[in-house]
Amino acid sequence: MDTKRKWNQKHKERVNHQEVPEPNARLKDLSAYLSGGTAIDLACGLGGNSIFLARLNYQIQAVDISDVAIKYVKEQADLLDLAINPQVFDLTEGDHLPLKASSFDLAVMTYYLDRSLFLPVKNSIKQNGYFFMETFFQSQQKEEQGVSNQYKLKPQELLSEFGDWKVLFYEENEQEGRQTIFCQKVSG
Repeated sequence: MDTKRKWNQKHKERVNHQEVPEPNARLKDLSAYLSGGTAIDLACGLGGNSIFLARLNYQIQAVDISDVAIKYVKEQADLLDLAINPQVFDLTEGDHLPLKASSFDLAVMTYYLDRSLFLPVKNSIKQNGYFFMETFFQSQQKEEQGVSNQYKLKPQELLSEFGDWKVLFYEENEQEGRQTIFCQKVSG
């Protein structure tokens, strides 16, 4: 099954079961830093993070490979009158990424890993802007996640990748097998 079809099926099941998309818990905890502006939610899924951020006065560009997910996000944005611009986009098509230099105050990526996005995402964030990422990592305690190591971060990988930024929150949760970073782009 191709990637788009797989995600369309997963999101269709979630919508049919009326699962309300929730924002990431760590992102919610960091809301004191989030005061609005422009943001991109990469691999947005059903838009839990996008909806949360739009309510914090962000104008959101929400992208996902699943047209089922994007349709749902558009319906929710219209229903709730939120500034979310959802669009179907395959993030593996790097040549056409919607990441223009210094165009976002915030970029969010949760439970999606494509290391080739790190540099374009870094470049797309404005000076003093923020990056939030959380996904699986190669935890000793949580090896059986049903996720290939190809899609898991190595221990401290995000710290290494964003070490030249001001790290405001970082966690490797062994029990949950996840790595989280929230950092700010500041000049040296």
